[in-house]
Amino acid sequence: MLTSTPAKRDTFDGVPASITEQFAQLVEQEESALELDRAMVLIAAHERPELDIDVELQRLDTLAERCSAPTLDAVSRQLFQFEGFVGNAMSYYDADNSLLDQVLERRMGIPISLSVLAIEVGRRLGVPMAPVGMPGHFLVRDRVLDDVFLDPFHGGAILSAAQCRRFFHTMHGPQAPWVDEYLDPIDKRAVLFRTLNNLRAISNNSGAIDREIWVLRLMSRIPGMRHEPAGALVDLLVQRGRYDDAADELDVLAAAVPQMAEQAQNQAIALRSRLN
Repeated sequence: MLTSTPAKRDTFDGVPASITEQFAQLVEQEESALELDRAMVLIAAHERPELDIDVELQRLDTLAERCSAPTLDAVSRQLFQFEGFVGNAMSYYDADNSLLDQVLERRMGIPISLSVLAIEVGRRLGVPMAPVGMPGHFLVRDRVLDDVFLDPFHGGAILSAAQCRRFFHTMHGPQAPWVDEYLDPIDKRAVLFRTLNNLRAISNNSGAIDREIWVLRLMSRIPGMRHEPAGALVDLLVQRGRYDDAADELDVLAAAVPQMAEQAQNQAIALRSRLN
């Protein structure tokens, strides 16, 4: 079988390769070791490469220090009453709603970014919370009390499981099928993938091709979720005549997924032949 050696890069489309590599290394970590806050800031750094990662993380430290008690209620009050974080219903599809540095700066976001904010502030205080990817709306679940949920997008409202279910049917209609597993916690990679998928849709709909490229590149670095975004990235690069870059991405895929190495490497060879 052919083997692949991913090309060493200094930059990816103006973004230092070290930022992309840091993200790739983080998402390879075990769930307990994966730093969700750092990974989210690294996503934001692809939009603004000058971003100081540590400064952004310190802003989360400061929010935690201001909380009056190490409880879910105190975290909710601090963030959504005293600090003024709100759901951006007026400009829901603004890409900045998904970028943690801008959520911190503008005090607004969408359900998933505000949920990450609450989870990471809570983690600093020893308040265990879990992300919940309920279809159509992202929530936070108390890891101690099974029937306590936080809705960061709607002012940090505290909900029971029954109220979450009623909210689901308000969104999807009373006949929409419900399963209790909709309220199960999801892992950090799934949070990152969903964040990036939101950015992918926003970028595609607005014609922000440069952003869509780096978003797909990051999605393709997440273990277990690489294949589809890697293929979409290669197709997008080929459409723009960037055959060498597309071949490099196939090399990365081949190295990460051995069972696809031969197919990916053959595609890479075919693309590089177009350069001759």
